[in-house]
Amino acid sequence: MNLKVKIIMFLIGFISVHLSAQQKWSLDECVSYAMEHNLPLNDFEYTAQSNKETYRQSIRNLLPDISGRTDYVINFGRSTDPFTNDVVTTEFFSNSYNLNASIDLFQGFQKLNSIKASKFLYKATKEEALQQKYLLAFRVMQAFYDIQFFEGLVAISKEQVAVSQSNFDLVKKQIELGLMAGADLYEAESLLLADKLNLTQSENQLVTAKLQLIQEMNLENTDDITIQPVMAKKETPDESVQIQSDSIFAEAQSFLPLIKAQELRAKAAKKQVAASRGVLYPSLSLFWGVGTGYFETTRDTLEGNTIPFRQQFRDNTFQFVGVGLNIPISNRWANRSRVKQNKIERLRAENNLDVQKQVLFQTIQQLVQEYKALQVEYEQSGQNVEAQNLAFTIAQKRYEKGLINALELFTAKNLFASAQNTNLQVRLRLEVNKSTLDFYRGLPVFDIN
Repeated sequence: MNLKVKIIMFLIGFISVHLSAQQKWSLDECVSYAMEHNLPLNDFEYTAQSNKETYRQSIRNLLPDISGRTDYVINFGRSTDPFTNDVVTTEFFSNSYNLNASIDLFQGFQKLNSIKASKFLYKATKEEALQQKYLLAFRVMQAFYDIQFFEGLVAISKEQVAVSQSNFDLVKKQIELGLMAGADLYEAESLLLADKLNLTQSENQLVTAKLQLIQEMNLENTDDITIQPVMAKKETPDESVQIQSDSIFAEAQSFLPLIKAQELRAKAAKKQVAASRGVLYPSLSLFWGVGTGYFETTRDTLEGNTIPFRQQFRDNTFQFVGVGLNIPISNRWANRSRVKQNKIERLRAENNLDVQKQVLFQTIQQLVQEYKALQVEYEQSGQNVEAQNLAFTIAQKRYEKGLINALELFTAKNLFASAQNTNLQVRLRLEVNKSTLDFYRGLPVFDIN
């Protein structure tokens, strides 16, 4: 029975791996899957949940403090009779019950400012969790385009192998006809083997790129993945879109989670300064309590018997209510030092916000400059592909007629392959760059929900 179960589980695992490899993943599907299964994201979610509970507790701190207390005491040796206040040496026991409550009426607005600060920090951690999701989406997108690039590289390498194989077969036939020498066959074979090596290297790079995407997605029980290309092969950049750094920066800083999180942390630091200042002011509190007790030495005056517990519990009941005023005079300047430290933290938070904005603007500047440069490179690399293709076609015909040697053909073929690789790389870099700029412009690039 156990053997049958193992066989069934193996078949299920094999089928699931096979189906996973056969499924074609779109970019949105890869991102969505990564959002659900990426484990490091959970840590940021837990931090947000922890700060949420801290925020809720800061609100609950406005409620009164209520406590109850009871005790059971045995006195022996020399002690004071709680009923007569006489000094006795006899052993007796007593127990008491107390219920106390207190509420802060004024504390220099410490609690209110702490509530606002914890609320800002909670919102900041939510934004930081969202920022991590965007970063994960960009890593998935980069890995996705890397796969697409190496798939194109493999296709180009296969074309090169097919050409070299055709030339090898041609040389072999011409040698049989006595039109070429045996040395020509060795040259053709050498070029064929070199192209096969390039194909193997490209396939290995493709496997590595797929593994990177699988790891980013945390896709289990598979070592292969098939993606859907995100654009047509002859797609050209949209020249009607005007890309300006200032306008993109203005849009990005209004919604980017990293900026919003730092803004919220700066606001929280400001409220923490206000909360620390509240310690310098007098505090006012209201307190109330009720209690009772039972004493073994409490006796009636007629027969000297201990009064029963129920009667003592009722007769010994007492209540109190009062107002307390605490005026801070000196605690070795610790409170004022804390205020100064919080002011420094506020300045640091505000400076970090300025740094984040500066980094964002510089990043957008670089992306815009790169986008414009890639547009020119894409157009020129396309023209170079056409020119090298024509040159290779002519060289192939001349080689077949014996007008050039194998080395000259190999050079023309490599230049054509290099032009194809460059055009493919520029095209995909342009697509990644454009998607990144679209994100900063507030356009829906990822569906992270």
